[in-house]
Amino acid sequence: MASLKEIKTRIGSVRSTLKITSAMKLVASAKLRKAQQAVAAAIPYRDSLSRVLSALLADYAAKEHEEGTPWDAFSAEKEGGKVALVAIASNSSLCGGFNANAIRGASAVLAEAPDAAVFSIGRKMAEAMRKAAHPSPKDYSKLSERPSYSGAAAIVDELTEGFLDGRYSRVEIVYNHFASTGSQPTVRETLLPFTGYSDSSCHFEPAEKSIYLPADIIVEPDTGAVLSELIPRVLRFRLYSVLLDSAAAEHAARTVAMQTATDNGEEILRDLTLEYNKGRQQKITAEILDIVGGSMI
Repeated sequence: MASLKEIKTRIGSVRSTLKITSAMKLVASAKLRKAQQAVAAAIPYRDSLSRVLSALLADYAAKEHEEGTPWDAFSAEKEGGKVALVAIASNSSLCGGFNANAIRGASAVLAEAPDAAVFSIGRKMAEAMRKAAHPSPKDYSKLSERPSYSGAAAIVDELTEGFLDGRYSRVEIVYNHFASTGSQPTVRETLLPFTGYSDSSCHFEPAEKSIYLPADIIVEPDTGAVLSELIPRVLRFRLYSVLLDSAAAEHAARTVAMQTATDNGEEILRDLTLEYNKGRQQKITAEILDIVGGSMI
């Protein structure tokens, strides 16, 4: 049995740890609220873009078009190119299985496409992919901590250029989705080729199933050309929304992890306190028995 001094030292250590985990939980909770607000702030733009895109896609599908239009370049998978993977994780740890799950999802893609080009967002993902011989072409760690539309747009523009040139056959994204505070499932989505709303990975859900352009609106030069300009904007916003989603998932995972650590620490503290009190009581009882025994001699 440990001495009372050792138990008291452990109690002090656990209390210090509890202060850290409690503080980290509060910080993560505050960051989670901000991340959720950022996601909510993007909803009006998403809805407006959704209505415009839905109307143009419906108009394009209702008309006959020649093959090889600008829109077709975004909707067809390229043959002969490699897969481009955007893998998103965190810059730091202490967030449960958040990073491990994202890395496992990225590794599953690499198992299917060993020669894939990986664009790692987040220091933990970059380190894991570097060990797997798939280093990222640039350092995107800032986007994991502070998602920005300009940063997402720069990555998407580079990926779109590679896709249109035929260097990439398709572009996929792996990240952890914020379903709720207690659930952050790993999601694998296809960014390119873009196939419209039939793609389950599309982040844009139209308010109505049938949205058409008003009869008095003229699209110039034509719907396909307008779509070829609109789709890159949609893709940029899709990656930006994924970054916001992943950031919210990270803070939620860290909140839960720190809450769990705090609960476990409090349970250990109760056990140690009970053990300390029992040992102290036994020591006092032994001293009393010594005194009583000595007085009887």
